[in-house]
Amino acid sequence: MEVILAGLAEAVRLLITGDPDVVDITLRTMQVSGISTLISVVIGIPFGTYLALTKFLGRGFVVSSVNFAMGLPPVVVGLIAWLMLARNGPLGALGLLYSPTAMILAQAVIASPIVAGFTLAAVQSMNPKLGLQILSFGSNRCQYILLLLWESRLGILAAIIAGFGRVIAEVGASMMVGGNIRGYTRVLTTATVLEVSKGQLELATALGIILLLLTFPITAALSYIQQRGKMP
Repeated sequence: MEVILAGLAEAVRLLITGDPDVVDITLRTMQVSGISTLISVVIGIPFGTYLALTKFLGRGFVVSSVNFAMGLPPVVVGLIAWLMLARNGPLGALGLLYSPTAMILAQAVIASPIVAGFTLAAVQSMNPKLGLQILSFGSNRCQYILLLLWESRLGILAAIIAGFGRVIAEVGASMMVGGNIRGYTRVLTTATVLEVSKGQLELATALGIILLLLTFPITAALSYIQQRGKMP
Protein backbone atom coordinates (compact mmCIF):
# COMPACT_ATOMS: atom_id res chain seq x y z
CA MET A 1 0.00 0.00 0.00
CA GLU A 2 2.86 2.37 0.77
CA VAL A 3 4.29 1.82 -2.71
CA ILE A 4 0.93 2.66 -4.30
CA LEU A 5 0.55 5.84 -2.25
CA ALA A 6 4.13 6.83 -3.02
CA GLY A 7 3.51 6.14 -6.68
CA LEU A 8 0.37 8.27 -6.63
CA ALA A 9 2.27 11.13 -5.03
CA GLU A 10 5.06 10.74 -7.60
CA ALA A 11 2.53 10.73 -10.45
CA VAL A 12 1.01 13.97 -9.17
CA ARG A 13 4.46 15.52 -8.89
CA LEU A 14 5.47 14.46 -12.39
CA LEU A 15 2.24 15.79 -13.88
CA ILE A 16 2.34 19.10 -12.00
CA THR A 17 6.00 19.78 -12.79
CA GLY A 18 5.61 18.64 -16.41
CA ASP A 19 8.60 16.32 -16.25
CA PRO A 20 10.16 16.37 -19.77
CA ASP A 21 10.79 12.61 -19.88
CA VAL A 22 7.24 11.79 -18.79
CA VAL A 23 5.74 14.27 -21.26
CA ASP A 24 7.87 12.81 -24.06
CA ILE A 25 6.91 9.24 -23.17
CA THR A 26 3.23 10.10 -22.84
CA LEU A 27 3.08 11.93 -26.18
CA ARG A 28 4.85 9.05 -27.91
CA THR A 29 2.42 6.59 -26.32
CA MET A 30 -0.50 8.58 -27.72
CA GLN A 31 1.16 8.82 -31.13
CA VAL A 32 2.05 5.14 -31.47
CA SER A 33 -1.21 3.78 -30.05
CA GLY A 34 -3.36 6.33 -31.87
CA ILE A 35 -1.86 5.68 -35.30
CA SER A 36 -1.86 1.90 -34.85
CA THR A 37 -5.51 1.99 -33.77
CA LEU A 38 -6.39 4.11 -36.81
CA ILE A 39 -4.60 1.66 -39.11
CA SER A 40 -6.41 -1.28 -37.51
CA VAL A 41 -9.75 0.50 -38.00
CA VAL A 42 -9.00 1.24 -41.66
CA ILE A 43 -8.08 -2.41 -42.23
CA GLY A 44 -10.36 -4.21 -39.78
CA ILE A 45 -13.75 -2.60 -40.39
CA PRO A 46 -13.79 -3.07 -44.20
CA PHE A 47 -12.38 -6.60 -43.91
CA GLY A 48 -14.82 -7.62 -41.19
CA THR A 49 -17.70 -6.16 -43.19
CA TYR A 50 -16.57 -8.02 -46.30
CA LEU A 51 -16.46 -11.31 -44.40
CA ALA A 52 -19.92 -10.68 -42.94
CA LEU A 53 -21.58 -9.92 -46.29
CA THR A 54 -19.71 -12.10 -48.76
CA LYS A 55 -19.76 -15.83 -49.41
CA PHE A 56 -16.72 -17.37 -51.06
CA LEU A 57 -14.77 -20.60 -51.11
CA GLY A 58 -12.67 -20.91 -47.97
CA ARG A 59 -14.61 -18.25 -46.06
CA GLY A 60 -14.87 -20.49 -42.99
CA PHE A 61 -11.11 -20.89 -42.89
CA VAL A 62 -10.59 -17.12 -43.18
CA VAL A 63 -13.09 -16.42 -40.39
CA SER A 64 -11.40 -19.03 -38.19
CA SER A 65 -8.03 -17.44 -38.94
CA VAL A 66 -9.33 -14.00 -37.92
CA ASN A 67 -10.72 -15.39 -34.67
CA PHE A 68 -7.43 -17.19 -34.05
CA ALA A 69 -5.44 -14.02 -34.72
CA MET A 70 -7.54 -12.11 -32.18
CA GLY A 71 -5.76 -14.04 -29.44
CA LEU A 72 -2.23 -14.05 -30.85
CA PRO A 73 0.38 -13.49 -28.11
CA PRO A 74 1.99 -10.07 -28.65
CA VAL A 75 5.46 -11.56 -28.24
CA VAL A 76 4.81 -13.86 -31.20
CA VAL A 77 3.71 -10.89 -33.31
CA GLY A 78 6.80 -9.03 -32.12
CA LEU A 79 9.04 -11.94 -33.06
CA ILE A 80 7.56 -12.19 -36.55
CA ALA A 81 7.82 -8.42 -37.01
CA TRP A 82 11.44 -8.49 -35.79
CA LEU A 83 12.33 -11.25 -38.25
CA MET A 84 10.67 -9.33 -41.09
CA LEU A 85 12.32 -6.01 -40.23
CA ALA A 86 15.76 -7.29 -39.20
CA ARG A 87 18.68 -6.33 -41.42
CA ASN A 88 18.72 -9.73 -43.14
CA GLY A 89 14.91 -9.99 -43.23
CA PRO A 90 12.58 -9.38 -46.19
CA LEU A 91 11.97 -5.75 -45.13
CA GLY A 92 15.37 -5.10 -43.61
CA ALA A 93 16.32 -2.63 -46.34
CA LEU A 94 13.67 -0.22 -45.01
CA GLY A 95 15.64 0.25 -41.79
CA LEU A 96 12.53 0.34 -39.61
CA LEU A 97 13.66 -1.92 -36.77
CA TYR A 98 13.91 -0.17 -33.39
CA SER A 99 11.81 2.77 -34.50
CA PRO A 100 8.34 4.11 -33.64
CA THR A 101 7.20 3.02 -37.11
CA ALA A 102 8.07 -0.59 -36.30
CA MET A 103 6.08 -0.33 -33.07
CA ILE A 104 3.09 1.09 -34.94
CA LEU A 105 3.20 -1.72 -37.49
CA ALA A 106 3.43 -4.41 -34.80
CA GLN A 107 0.57 -2.93 -32.79
CA ALA A 108 -1.57 -2.55 -35.92
CA VAL A 109 -1.05 -6.24 -36.66
CA ILE A 110 -2.17 -7.07 -33.14
CA ALA A 111 -5.28 -4.86 -33.22
CA SER A 112 -6.52 -5.40 -36.80
CA PRO A 113 -7.88 -8.94 -36.24
CA ILE A 114 -9.67 -7.74 -33.11
CA VAL A 115 -11.39 -4.91 -34.98
CA ALA A 116 -12.19 -7.21 -37.89
CA GLY A 117 -13.60 -9.94 -35.64
CA PHE A 118 -15.80 -7.58 -33.64
CA THR A 119 -17.02 -5.91 -36.85
CA LEU A 120 -17.82 -9.27 -38.38
CA ALA A 121 -19.87 -10.23 -35.33
CA ALA A 122 -21.62 -6.83 -35.21
CA VAL A 123 -22.69 -6.88 -38.86
CA GLN A 124 -23.73 -10.54 -38.77
CA SER A 125 -25.86 -9.95 -35.67
CA MET A 126 -28.13 -7.54 -37.55
CA ASN A 127 -31.62 -8.76 -38.35
CA PRO A 128 -31.62 -10.09 -41.97
CA LYS A 129 -34.95 -8.35 -42.52
CA LEU A 130 -33.19 -5.02 -42.05
CA GLY A 131 -31.02 -5.71 -45.07
CA LEU A 132 -34.05 -6.58 -47.16
CA GLN A 133 -35.76 -3.40 -46.02
CA ILE A 134 -32.75 -1.30 -47.03
CA LEU A 135 -32.69 -2.94 -50.46
CA SER A 136 -36.43 -2.34 -50.88
CA PHE A 137 -35.73 1.40 -50.76
CA GLY A 138 -33.67 1.10 -53.93
CA SER A 139 -30.28 1.49 -52.24
CA ASN A 140 -27.19 0.66 -54.23
CA ARG A 141 -24.42 -1.58 -52.89
CA CYS A 142 -22.45 1.26 -51.32
CA GLN A 143 -25.53 2.76 -49.63
CA TYR A 144 -26.56 -0.69 -48.42
CA ILE A 145 -23.19 -1.28 -46.74
CA LEU A 146 -23.05 2.19 -45.20
CA LEU A 147 -26.53 1.84 -43.72
CA LEU A 148 -25.70 -1.59 -42.31
CA LEU A 149 -22.55 -0.18 -40.74
CA TRP A 150 -24.54 2.67 -39.23
CA GLU A 151 -27.03 0.24 -37.72
CA SER A 152 -24.10 -1.84 -36.43
CA ARG A 153 -22.32 1.19 -34.96
CA LEU A 154 -22.57 0.04 -31.34
CA GLY A 155 -20.71 -3.16 -32.11
CA ILE A 156 -18.22 -1.37 -34.34
CA LEU A 157 -17.46 1.16 -31.61
CA ALA A 158 -16.91 -1.80 -29.30
CA ALA A 159 -14.43 -3.08 -31.88
CA ILE A 160 -12.55 0.23 -31.83
CA ILE A 161 -12.52 0.29 -28.02
CA ALA A 162 -11.20 -3.27 -27.90
CA GLY A 163 -8.52 -2.53 -30.49
CA PHE A 164 -7.38 0.61 -28.70
CA GLY A 165 -7.36 -1.17 -25.34
CA ARG A 166 -5.16 -3.90 -26.75
CA VAL A 167 -2.52 -1.59 -28.25
CA ILE A 168 -2.36 0.98 -25.43
CA ALA A 169 -1.52 -1.83 -22.99
CA GLU A 170 0.88 -3.69 -25.30
CA VAL A 171 4.41 -4.36 -24.03
CA GLY A 172 6.07 -7.40 -25.56
CA ALA A 173 5.96 -6.57 -29.26
CA SER A 174 6.79 -2.92 -28.61
CA MET A 175 9.95 -3.83 -26.72
CA MET A 176 11.03 -6.39 -29.31
CA VAL A 177 10.75 -4.14 -32.36
CA GLY A 178 11.16 -0.77 -30.62
CA GLY A 179 13.96 -1.51 -28.21
CA ASN A 180 12.71 0.85 -25.46
CA ILE A 181 15.16 3.58 -26.50
CA ARG A 182 14.99 6.69 -24.32
CA GLY A 183 13.78 9.72 -26.22
CA TYR A 184 12.91 7.68 -29.30
CA THR A 185 10.86 4.49 -28.79
CA ARG A 186 10.13 4.45 -25.07
CA VAL A 187 6.41 4.47 -24.20
CA LEU A 188 4.56 4.26 -20.89
CA THR A 189 4.22 0.48 -20.84
CA THR A 190 7.86 -0.25 -21.70
CA ALA A 191 9.05 2.50 -19.33
CA THR A 192 7.03 0.91 -16.52
CA VAL A 193 8.61 -2.50 -17.16
CA LEU A 194 12.06 -0.90 -17.19
CA GLU A 195 11.55 0.88 -13.87
CA VAL A 196 10.28 -2.31 -12.23
CA SER A 197 13.38 -4.18 -13.43
CA LYS A 198 15.51 -1.39 -11.87
CA GLY A 199 13.64 -1.66 -8.58
CA GLN A 200 12.15 1.83 -8.93
CA LEU A 201 8.70 0.73 -7.81
CA GLU A 202 7.40 4.19 -6.91
CA LEU A 203 8.28 5.58 -10.34
CA ALA A 204 6.90 2.47 -12.03
CA THR A 205 3.64 2.87 -10.10
CA ALA A 206 3.52 6.54 -11.08
CA LEU A 207 3.94 5.67 -14.76
CA GLY A 208 1.22 3.05 -14.44
CA ILE A 209 -1.13 5.61 -12.90
CA ILE A 210 -0.37 8.08 -15.69
CA LEU A 211 -1.12 5.34 -18.24
CA LEU A 212 -4.50 4.75 -16.58
CA LEU A 213 -5.19 8.49 -16.52
CA LEU A 214 -4.44 8.60 -20.24
CA THR A 215 -6.44 5.51 -21.18
CA PHE A 216 -9.62 6.05 -19.17
CA PRO A 217 -10.76 9.39 -20.70
CA ILE A 218 -10.30 8.05 -24.23
CA THR A 219 -12.15 4.84 -23.46
CA ALA A 220 -14.84 6.78 -21.59
CA ALA A 221 -15.33 9.12 -24.55
CA LEU A 222 -15.72 6.21 -26.97
CA SER A 223 -18.11 4.51 -24.54
CA TYR A 224 -20.18 7.69 -24.25
CA ILE A 225 -20.47 7.91 -28.03
CA GLN A 226 -21.43 4.24 -28.14
CA GLN A 227 -24.09 4.46 -25.44
CA ARG A 228 -25.46 7.92 -26.20
CA GLY A 229 -29.18 7.71 -26.78
CA LYS A 230 -29.26 3.96 -26.18
CA MET A 231 -29.91 3.94 -22.46
CA PRO A 232 -33.35 2.61 -21.43
